Amino acid sequence: MVLATETQAVPDLLEAPAGADVRAQQSPQLSVAAAGSRFVGVGVRGLVLLSDDAGRTWRQAGAVPVSVALTDVHFVTSTDGWAVGHGGVVLQTTDGGETWLRRLDGREAARIVFEDARARADADAGDAAAARALRDAQRLVEEGPDKPFLGVHFLDGQRGFAVGAYGLALATGDGGRSWHSLTGRIPNPRGKHLYTVRASGADVLIAGEQGALFRSLDGGQRFSAIETPYPGTWFGALALDRDTLLAYGLRGNVWRSADGGTSWRQIELGQAVTLTSGSVLADRSIVLADESGRLLRSVDGARSFTPVAGSFPAGLTGIAQGDDGTLVLSGARGLSRVEPARLAVESR
Repeated sequence: MVLATETQAVPDLLEAPAGADVRAQQSPQLSVAAAGSRFVGVGVRGLVLLSDDAGRTWRQAGAVPVSVALTDVHFVTSTDGWAVGHGGVVLQTTDGGETWLRRLDGREAARIVFEDARARADADAGDAAAARALRDAQRLVEEGPDKPFLGVHFLDGQRGFAVGAYGLALATGDGGRSWHSLTGRIPNPRGKHLYTVRASGADVLIAGEQGALFRSLDGGQRFSAIETPYPGTWFGALALDRDTLLAYGLRGNVWRSADGGTSWRQIELGQAVTLTSGSVLADRSIVLADESGRLLRSVDGARSFTPVAGSFPAGLTGIAQGDDGTLVLSGARGLSRVEPARLAVESR
């Protein structure tokens, strides 16, 4: 959910590899993922951190081709992973995060969106919505690579999605060799920011600002909008099963649906602090993190949440679980480790 302006022009940072940084472990980390027994964190200035001892120690990855902030990371296997970030960048690794290749940036993303919009406008000559989409796509090209991707998720080694600011949404079906626009598949005519994309099998959820929530049950071929009672921003959503959805976001809002999004019930958390990240753990419990550093866990299918024992750093941005049950949290102060024993639920 990071939209901050980089300190240098984005094109410069897209061409400058991330430098070695002795402060890397204390720098803001914006996302973290498990890659087999390894943890991989990504953050500001193109910093990628790796841990091979369950989050106890970290080292900086040696070859990252950009210096823009990296906002999200996802691994399909222990070796194959993807990261996205500012400048519309998409990076790929095939060696567990040691080295990364740039597969897309905002210049190419804008061209893809424009070509798609032009084709739809040609096919629907006279359609006002298609003409407006073409004008928006033209501005995207003219403004350059200043739109960040904020979320990435791959269904397998070939099929994946990247979503971001101003409705930017692309997909690949060939492992990142080529990309296509999802603008015509996602009913988001106002271009609301899209903060996360998550999938379980062919069930794909995209969450964004102003109550935006979109779902596909066919692996991203078609998306439908889901109406929710809360009009504010969702920073994430989870499909717990085909019928049970959980959406979380600003001001402590957590809402649960047991009927695929037709009706919703608000889950009370006790304080109105923005929720930034959520994850379904190996034991099927659900963990949410908020900006105050509070970690909350549910063992009843997200019907209720209780705080996890202990204190955690403020400004949490991501959650990942390792093979041994360890959690690693990313945040404004770097990466922190949570022992499995601390996940016991406490009374409020």
